Amino acid sequence: MFPDEGMEEEAVLDELRKKTSRDLTFNSGKILGSMCTYPHPLARRVLSEYLDRNLGDPGLHVGSQAVEMEAVGMLSNLLGLDKGYGNIVSGGTEANILAVRAFRNLANAEKPELILPESAHFSFLKASEMLGVKLVWAKLKEDYSVDVGDVESKITENTIGIVGIAGTTGLGVVDDIPALSDIALDYGLPLHVDAAFGGFVIPFARSLGYELPDFDFRLRGVRSITIDPHKMGMVPIPAGGIIFREKKFIEAISVPAPYLAGGKVWQATITGTRPGANALAVWAMMKHLGFSGYREVVRRAMELSRWFAGEIRRIPGVYLIREPMLNIVSFGTRNLEKVEEELKRRGWGISAHRGYIRVVMMPHVRREHLEEFLNDLKDVLTR
Repeated sequence: MFPDEGMEEEAVLDELRKKTSRDLTFNSGKILGSMCTYPHPLARRVLSEYLDRNLGDPGLHVGSQAVEMEAVGMLSNLLGLDKGYGNIVSGGTEANILAVRAFRNLANAEKPELILPESAHFSFLKASEMLGVKLVWAKLKEDYSVDVGDVESKITENTIGIVGIAGTTGLGVVDDIPALSDIALDYGLPLHVDAAFGGFVIPFARSLGYELPDFDFRLRGVRSITIDPHKMGMVPIPAGGIIFREKKFIEAISVPAPYLAGGKVWQATITGTRPGANALAVWAMMKHLGFSGYREVVRRAMELSRWFAGEIRRIPGVYLIREPMLNIVSFGTRNLEKVEEELKRRGWGISAHRGYIRVVMMPHVRREHLEEFLNDLKDVLTR
């Protein structure tokens, strides 16, 4: 019920701490199945200092809007584009919806269809329902990447675009984006790459010598990319990104907002009022760490994933679903649901809903956390 009388601040905070005491925290090392992490200290400072900034009314916060555009520019450069168009948005879900909306609005299809892998994120289900776009699912190969031949076979006059994944949610698989790009060019279709997770991993991993396929705007068929700074970018939630190759995609989804205090503007995002502090934190983190700083973060994560995969192979009755491509290791075992239940009872933040347990080597995950997890896993399997 709405309270009749207010409480003292400390009393409110004390009650809030008690109510959230059941939450798992990233700094505990117990959260192993999340693609988010504890925000970097600088990002937290930026968020605290600029909590009042609203990018939905940029006429009031001209400087913040300029910083957001600089952040979009840096993300575009990271993804192989001299100049891109887009926004810092609430996350991968909003970014994917915006890409589908742009493709639909620019297409001349009576019954629009989008071709995407069976491994695609659930956000495309939301996009389909909201936008009236039929999803056409392409099969996966034995290595869990999309079957490019199946994608091509499903192109019709109603196809408005193709989706490829650069770091699938379950296994961290990077699709054959170069082949999808060729198909997109051959058929005159736009290709959207969902790199919500991989966008802040692949460029740095490739520079470290890991063999991963091209996935970004260096491929001519790629027209838009989703990238999430609130994952490996270590920016506070929410902070996603949508980058388009051409301005026409932004223009196709922009609507006028004439009543704002800062003056009439055109908005392309789903949310009207947008947290400017998060966009400023994206800018600050890229400025602070730079390419070399993020490369070191990814180096630790990739090395840890390879070590962990090796340890998993040594446990009888446990098997890798596939060799890890990024910093995600997924494994299966007998009595998986019971194993998951017992591991959760011991406080581990993991999930087996896909038929395997996924461990994501985020910046908050340390080797000692994984050693403790492995000991618990071995113990559970012997019971």
